[in-house]
Amino acid sequence: MPRLFFLLPAWGLALLAGLAHGAMGLSEIPGADGDGPVTVFYPSSSETQPVRRGRFTLEAAHQGAPVRGNGRLIVVSHGSGGAPWVHTDLIRGMVDAGFVVAMPEHKADNYKDGSNPGPDSWAMRPAEVSRAIDATARDARLAPLLSFDKVGMYGISAGGHTALSLAGGRWSPAAFARHCEAELEGDFQACVGLITRLTGSWFDHIRKWGALFVIRRRFTDAAPHEHHDPRIAAVVAGVPFSADFDLATLATPGVPLGLITAQQDRWLIPRHHSDPVLAACLPRCELIADLPAGGHGSLLSPLPPGLTGLIGELLNDPPAFDRAAALPELNRKTTAFFSAHLLP
Repeated sequence: MPRLFFLLPAWGLALLAGLAHGAMGLSEIPGADGDGPVTVFYPSSSETQPVRRGRFTLEAAHQGAPVRGNGRLIVVSHGSGGAPWVHTDLIRGMVDAGFVVAMPEHKADNYKDGSNPGPDSWAMRPAEVSRAIDATARDARLAPLLSFDKVGMYGISAGGHTALSLAGGRWSPAAFARHCEAELEGDFQACVGLITRLTGSWFDHIRKWGALFVIRRRFTDAAPHEHHDPRIAAVVAGVPFSADFDLATLATPGVPLGLITAQQDRWLIPRHHSDPVLAACLPRCELIADLPAGGHGSLLSPLPPGLTGLIGELLNDPPAFDRAAALPELNRKTTAFFSAHLLP
């Protein structure tokens, strides 16, 4: 990937230099009827202050006055049970580069309500992304500062599944069931989430039987799911769930597609997920970054503190992962990808 300064004219460099030390605004705007709020981050002329959100404290201008950046929007799709706050380091870099960033709250699969993750959520998420674009376009403060003909989209984990859908991929719940029937033991957490895990004990055969019993009965729909939004012009998928996709539909992505992989991912094991996508789409997609020592949660920044039990094992950084060295460069490359494909 060429460096950003090779891609922008002089006026663009001046704009980014001016924004680099600006404030990040933060507000929530109403979603469509039936949707949760859309959290929006944007360049602001207001003063920042500490803003407390759950276990996180952000430096942001809450309800601050928006100012025009580069005129482009990026929508972020969070992972299962996710929240905006675990993406704020990446988002801050995007805002510094002039982008407005919007994040929908995916129904029944967010930090407030995690009651229905998996294929049921995956079927709804792409349309929720489109409605988040609509919500931003209705906002009286932000809409005049943006053009909506070229929108970026970023997602990780379940949000990475959303990203692949919006890049032109087709999948089905029945394909999810077939994958789990074939690879249940080797990809157990991808198939069952956090409900249980294999321990090597004799109870494992009961856990596997129970998982397949539920999966075979719930996920029978073989109709392909797809969603197209002509406004989306560049997509990044990080550590995505992808084993239920028809890989032929990702061989030639409909828009520029970047991928981020983590070789120590124990939740969405690369050989079942990101590796087949890359094998199908390269060189027509781009490997933005591979994290040889990174795990599933290594793209989250800041990482939720104090994670224990199974979720801690799946999300906490592997011992060899150097977060301080890897994440700033990863975030820079991700922002540069969007700048290359969305800016004039």
